[in-house]
Formats: sequence, C-alpha cells, structure tokens
Amino acid sequence: MKMLSACLLLLPFISCTQVQDTKNDAVIEQKIEALLSRMTLEEKIGQMNQISSYGNIEDMSGLIKKGEVGSILNEVDPVRVNALQRVAMEESRLGIPLLMARDVIHGFKTIFPIPLGQAASFNPQVAKDGARVAAVEASAVGIRWTFAPMIDVARDPRWGRMAEGCGEDTYLTSVMGVAMVEGFQGDSLNSPTSIAACPKHFVGYGAAEGGRDYNSTFIPERRLRDVYLPPFEAVAKAGAATFMTSFNDNDGAPSTGNTFILKDVLRGEWGFDGIVVSDWASVAEMMAHGFAADSKEAAMKAVNAGVDMEMVSYTFVKELPELIKEGKVKKSAIDDAVRNILRIKFRLGLFDNPYVDEKRIEELYAPSHLEAAKQAAVESAILLKNEKETLPLQSSVKTVAVVGPMANAPYDQLGTWIFDGDKTKTVTPLKAIKELVGDKVQVIYEPGLTYSRDKNMAGVAKAAAAAARADVILAFVGEEAILSGEAHCLADLNLQGAQSELIAALAKTGKPVVTVVMAGRPLTIGKEVELSSAVLYSFHPGTMGGPALVDLLWGKAVPSGKTPVTFPKMVGQIPVYYAHNSSGRPATRNEVLLNDIPLEAGQTSLGCTSFYMDAGFDPLYPFGYGLSYTTFKYDNVKLSSANLKKEDVLTVTFDLENTGKYEGTEVAQLYVQDKFASVTRPVKELKRFARVTLKPGEKKNVSFELPISELAFWNIDMVKTVEAGDFALWVAPDSQSGEEVFFKVVD
Repeated sequence: MKMLSACLLLLPFISCTQVQDTKNDAVIEQKIEALLSRMTLEEKIGQMNQISSYGNIEDMSGLIKKGEVGSILNEVDPVRVNALQRVAMEESRLGIPLLMARDVIHGFKTIFPIPLGQAASFNPQVAKDGARVAAVEASAVGIRWTFAPMIDVARDPRWGRMAEGCGEDTYLTSVMGVAMVEGFQGDSLNSPTSIAACPKHFVGYGAAEGGRDYNSTFIPERRLRDVYLPPFEAVAKAGAATFMTSFNDNDGAPSTGNTFILKDVLRGEWGFDGIVVSDWASVAEMMAHGFAADSKEAAMKAVNAGVDMEMVSYTFVKELPELIKEGKVKKSAIDDAVRNILRIKFRLGLFDNPYVDEKRIEELYAPSHLEAAKQAAVESAILLKNEKETLPLQSSVKTVAVVGPMANAPYDQLGTWIFDGDKTKTVTPLKAIKELVGDKVQVIYEPGLTYSRDKNMAGVAKAAAAAARADVILAFVGEEAILSGEAHCLADLNLQGAQSELIAALAKTGKPVVTVVMAGRPLTIGKEVELSSAVLYSFHPGTMGGPALVDLLWGKAVPSGKTPVTFPKMVGQIPVYYAHNSSGRPATRNEVLLNDIPLEAGQTSLGCTSFYMDAGFDPLYPFGYGLSYTTFKYDNVKLSSANLKKEDVLTVTFDLENTGKYEGTEVAQLYVQDKFASVTRPVKELKRFARVTLKPGEKKNVSFELPISELAFWNIDMVKTVEAGDFALWVAPDSQSGEEVFFKVVD
C-alpha cells in the first residue's frame, strides 16, 4: 500500500511568509528616503494619483512631465507603454517610472476558467499556473500590476462577482488565493515577467445584502475575523504586493475610509508594507454613501484611513494640498503613502528596467499556455450526475446531436472580465467535437437557441426534431458572460430564456441527454438535472474549454472537480452554505414537508425545527461534491491521538481505494467541528484537502497533518484562541458525507 502525505501539499499555502531579502530591502529603503527628500508636495501627491489611459501620448505627457501621475490604467500597447514611460523617465524632473496596471483576472490573452471554476479543481497548482501564464502574457505588453486575485468569501450566488472568487469557504479561498499571488508575482517581483498582485476587495464585499453588488454589509467583528479576513491575512503573509479597498460599507463605514481594517489590521496586525489602492472612484463614492459631504472630506477620510493611491477620481490631486495646509491631513501621512508606492516600484525593478521588450508579444497564446488552460478546464469541470454510466461516451455512439446556445459561443465561453481575450482563439465544444470524432461519428448541430436569453420556441422544436435522430444528445446551456461579473446580479437563478424548455423537449425524444452547463455561478437547475442522463458543470471554461470538455465527454480525461460553493435548489434557500453555525433546533428530517401537510394540521405538528417546508432539508448539491467515472472507498480512518494539547499536531490517516474501472482523481476532504465553545461554532469547517490519483483497484494510505493551533477562533472575549474540549472530524468526498470521528483538546 502506498502512503501519501497530503499535508505537504497544502500547509505552505497557509503558513508561508515572503522570504525577505534584508540587505536589498535596506538598500531600497535608503533609495526611497533619498528620493522622498527631493520631492515637492505636488510630486508626492502625483505618485498617489492613478489615471485611466486616454487620448494620444501628447494628451497625457503634460501631467506625466509635471510628476502628477503615479500609475496608468488600461494601456495594453507596448509601444505606447514605452512612450509614456519614456516621458516619465526622461522628461520629468525626478525620473520616477510609471506603474502600468490592468484588470487581468483569469488570463490576459490565454483565458483560463473563471476563478470560481479554478476553485472547483481544488488544486492550487491550477490557480498558480493560471496566474503565471497571465503574468507572462500581461507583462509582455508592459503591464506590471493586476487587480487580482479576488478573494471575497461569497455565499450568495445572486451576487454576480462570485464568478471572480473562489466560493464560499474560507480555507479553500485562502489556499487558492495564495497560489494566485505566487503565480502573478513569480519567484521575484523584480523579474520582467512578474506582475504585482492586488488581493481584493478588502473586506467583506462578498457579503453584500441580497446578493446585490455595491450593497451594504453588516459583518460583526468576530465573523469578519473568523470568515472574511483569513484569506487576506494568508496572502499578506505570502507577500502580496498591494491591496485594494472594497466598494461596500460595513456597519456604516465604507472600506475606503475604514481606519480599523486598513491601519489597525492590515498595517498594524499583519505588518503589510505595500500599496493600498482604492477601487475605481471609491474615494469619491464615499459622498454617495453619505460618509463624506464633499470631495475634500472624501480625500481626507481616505488618506487618514490608510489609502495610498486613488484610482481615477482625482480628489487627492485636487484636495490634498489644501487639506495639508489646514492640518487635516498630516505631511507624514503623505510621505508614508509615497514610501509604500515607491517601495513597490523599486521591488518591481522599474527604476532600473522601466521599458518592455516590444518583441515579447510573441509569448501570447504560447502552446504551453494553451495546454495549461486546457488542463485547468479539465480539472475545473464537475460531474454532477451520471445515470447508467452515460458518460464517458462509448464507441457504440455513432451519431451525436450538439444542441444549445453555449455549444458554439466563443465569446461567452470565456466568461467575465476578459478585456483582452480574443474570441477568435477560443476553441468551442462544437469545433472540438468535430476535430475529435472526424468522420467516425456523425455530428448533428442544431443550437435551438442562438443565445442564453433567447425565447424562440420555433428553434427549440427544430432542435428537438433534429436531436431525435442521434444516439446521444449533448446540450450545452448556461449563461452568457455578461450575466455574471461586476454589477451583474440576478434575483432569479433559473436558466435564462427557453433553455429549460429546450432540455424538456430534448428529454421527450427518449434519447440520453447529457447537459453541459457553462455559467458564472451556481444555477438552480434541479428540473434540468432530473431530465438529464448526465450533467457536467464547467462554469465558464475559457479559451480551451471546448477540447477540455470533449476529452471529458469521450473519456480521454476523467472528471475530478468539486463544487466550491453550495448549489441551492431554489433562490429562497439563499444564503445556503455548509459552514453555518449550529442551531438550537436543527432539522431532525422527520418534519412534515409542504405536500404532506394534512388539512387543519396543528400548529406544532409539522416539527418545530429549522427547515423550509417547500425545499426540504438539503441543497441541490453540497459544497465539495463531485462525481467521477470511477468510484472511491474511504476506510480505516485513524487519529494519531484522541487527546491532544494546543501545541500538538493531529495526524489523520485513512485508506482511499479506487473501486471502479477507470483511473481517477479524488479530492479527499477533512472537516472539523468544535462541538462546544464559548460562542456558537460552525457545524463543519474545511481544514485540509488533497487530490489523490488512483488506478483501478489501487489503494493508498493518505495522511493529513493539522496543527491544533489551526482550530483557533475568536472567542467570547474577542481573543483568538483554541479552547479545550470535544471535537469531531470527517474524512469525506464532500461536506455532507463521512463517518464522524471524535477527539479532545486538553489544556
């Protein structure tokens, strides 16, 4: 029997800290102070000003020459980048380089699956590789700063920006976020292929009320520290160069003016020394919040709270000179902000190498990049249903019907936030199917609907008639890219347009229906799942999504993805997430549901517990769920000790066996519950996971190592500690499964 230590795969992502080059850092600090001493107040404030690209070179040159610009957004032409940089380096008084920035979220040219899809892989290497490819391609045109990763814990799929994050779980988000930072920044920020990461949105943005973007949040400090802050702390310790404030207010304080999170926590507790940048115009938006009466007060509150650079709204340039004269903003606050900005510019090597090699654009869409994107899409896809082993498709299948608006949608397949992705480079499922099967399988293509919101029933009838001639129907449905992402929130998560009617019509043919969903969020697809023989959920899979899905459909690859977020049956269940607090009246599952209620039932006869009468007890799919073409057996769970001290490390070992006929990869998950504490604790929390690949019949002994210190939480006295007492754990394929095992933490 083989032994696999899973802890080695994951511990570095949580506990690592950036290796400090003390000698080089000292030299940089000397250079910063020397430069700072030569700067005028106007030049200092200029470094704190980020503008978006506009017009021709001459239009921006005047501001750059005067030192009124520290960073420029959205320049993607290396010739223009060099020209602007030349103005800063050779024509301004001090020769301070510009920092070129861009939203590079899940790829620059080669587009990887959306981050939520990458999280479904439960593989930090996928996230790291995706960010590395993005950094290499973006830096090839002169971009050295990206506004990613988004590590907002999000538990409401109505929120469109869930697509940009890693789902509902604090630990998974931490692991994947660190991997993305490491990918963007490489081995050294000084490398010309590295770009500064910017974890966002700091903090709590994913908890927007009603899942409506930019909305208020109310997160008490304990939940903030236990759930929403840990991913940001993990990336700060991993060396993230910059942070971005969020749009939301929490408990009345907009993040851009929140001293507690920016100074007390980020700088004071975590020792962060990089740039804090506002989100787009979020300084000025504090006026709309009613938190600032005018732009002057907005600038004052942002700088005094700890914002170093303002994105596009110009209140710093306009208002800071007068605010300093009035003593409402201290010169030392300006100096500190400029130090943080210059520090990152020195660490990026921009003073020594400000220009981009214009020949590097040849690195875009490199074959290795496309292969990495394909592998990411393979590992991101989740098999939700596979009745009667419909998948993988066998050689007996001679005719396939390819149906649905997402079968050949090269733009929408890429997903949200793809400013630079080229749809002509996208390989769609239709194209990939034809390339794979050649003349061995007849392909009938009849989309039925031209796009996801299309309601033309004539097209549905035509598609069903054509599909009736096939051995298997492949239905590609979901949502266009525009239906998820920033400001793209939905109150209804059903399939848009006539897609549900399309699936129903296809099912009536009596032929097996394989439904493939491309979307930016979990959708409420219970009806469609029932009508389908198999369901594969790929989120938006990116440039190489087509070949990846086709490999999965025909068995050249085996699904291994797991749900990174709970899938609700209906919107009324939201928020629904696995790590909810224990209730005083949890459901017993003996309660009477809606259709079984007798007439004139007594008030207390249904069961006085926490459940929905019309939704039952469970979501459509729990967190961490995903099938394979093979099957796995968990057995022989053992603990290194049943009694542990707070300084101990718990080792959990178990046997994992492939009991099916395909080689496959299982994502084994370790969950823990603190049974009794000074405050109510979650029913389960993910603490470790590992991808384990097994051949048919193969068995491995797998181990997780969990320091007891990682069971700490913020107690009733707001002290982070591990409390002695009873704990339970589960080793399982998802958050709803596994045999409960007990241990104690003793003083």
